[in-house]
Amino acid sequence: MTGSWPASPAQQGMWLTERAGVAGRAFHMPLAVWLDGPLDVVALEEACEEVARRHPVLGGVLAEDGGELRVVAHGVPPMREGGDLEEELAGPVDPVGGPAARFTLIREDTKRHVLLFQAHHAVFDGESKDILLRDLASWYGGAAPVPLVLTHPEVAVQQRVRLADALPDARRYWQDRWQDQRELHLPGLSGVSVAAAPGCALDFVVEDLGGLAERLEVTRFEAVTAAFVALLRAYGNARPAVGVDLSTRTERSRDHVGAFVNELPVIGAPEAGTFGEFARSLRAELRRLYRHREVPLARAVDGIGPRAALTPVSLSYRRRPETSPLFPGLGASVEWMMFNGWVRNTLHLQIVDDQAGTAARLQYNPALLDPAGAERIRGDLAALLAAVAADPEAPLDRLPLPAAVPAASVISAGTGADGPVPADLVREIQAIFAKELELDDVEPDDDLFDLGGHSLTITQIMARAQERFGVELSFELFIDDATATRVAAEVARLREQAC
Repeated sequence: MTGSWPASPAQQGMWLTERAGVAGRAFHMPLAVWLDGPLDVVALEEACEEVARRHPVLGGVLAEDGGELRVVAHGVPPMREGGDLEEELAGPVDPVGGPAARFTLIREDTKRHVLLFQAHHAVFDGESKDILLRDLASWYGGAAPVPLVLTHPEVAVQQRVRLADALPDARRYWQDRWQDQRELHLPGLSGVSVAAAPGCALDFVVEDLGGLAERLEVTRFEAVTAAFVALLRAYGNARPAVGVDLSTRTERSRDHVGAFVNELPVIGAPEAGTFGEFARSLRAELRRLYRHREVPLARAVDGIGPRAALTPVSLSYRRRPETSPLFPGLGASVEWMMFNGWVRNTLHLQIVDDQAGTAARLQYNPALLDPAGAERIRGDLAALLAAVAADPEAPLDRLPLPAAVPAASVISAGTGADGPVPADLVREIQAIFAKELELDDVEPDDDLFDLGGHSLTITQIMARAQERFGVELSFELFIDDATATRVAAEVARLREQAC
């Protein structure tokens, strides 16, 4: 299938982050299903092809056209046969050059295979895992799924309309709420980052989350979020900001594979009273937040540059359907929380809830948070969840909350060189601006975006600066202050730093 359609807000944000060079492999989403029994390889390959046709976003690449970012459908490569699972996991998925998704079949023995699916987050999200495997199992069994109500391009257009309608209210909502977190209190922490990096993971199980939520009269997501925020407050974070993934699916897009997710911050902290009172107050705040789930925070407030995660600490929760995909004649087991070895920020709590129980995972950046600190966080969170499960209305001061710990500051590239910026350097940057914008002249304090620049212009200027001055500029620099004077100041600072 060919064609193109406007990129969604989530895709635009991920594209900017990729271009800024701070994403690493953090947006690579693997999914593996072990198939036991006499596999019909031809039928599985055909099923993969049918899934790719039904969900053309999987074969889409992101490309700019006249300053607008669009998804251009190129198609998913045919299922290939691979060797070692770990080696295949290291393979690339590329939302710009393609392919953004691919299927690989790995044979472990004559009656045991692993189907590895990998996709970039720009075309795939957590709920897409269930949709993809459900459709795949249907076609493998010879039954096509029910036709989709809308095509993916039609869904994308509807997303743009909803975003435009919701933007004014979202700007008012965030006007006095958002403040970028510049420091963080966690045990064993030496720095804070919202850039992707190789990471580690600690797994554990949350007991009786459903029972706790029912007794508190909140959802499971709200219950675990309240416990996580209470723990962060105990460590010394006055107003913890936790980035949470919120679904933007509607009734008409619920069966579509894609990036129907928006990360927004939950901001709040328990002050006194019981855990139950705090959980219910957080529920009320989340209900207000849900009204603005369509609008990325970077669209609603100024000064948020490309980053792999919105906040240094984040949480994702997914409630899986009660039924698993059935491949006729085969046993199937799925690793729903497959870890790709990278993290998007300093600390992330992942929860996958299904009929088998509640699986939890702490993902963390070991260069900033030492393993002993991560172990302590896991233990503290498990102890807190057990205590509130035993007594949801326990006073906060009687819960097993840890003592406060020292803060670590955000890792930053800095804000400019000391002293005046050399005039000749400013003129050189002005010339680069003028060339990329195809203008005769640019003044030192002219804003790049006011002159008609866009994200692609920024990447071109960054490349010219590296060629000319041997420095790597950050994408975020242009979001904060896109003038030749500001860029020249940063070039001067980086050159001085390298000496």
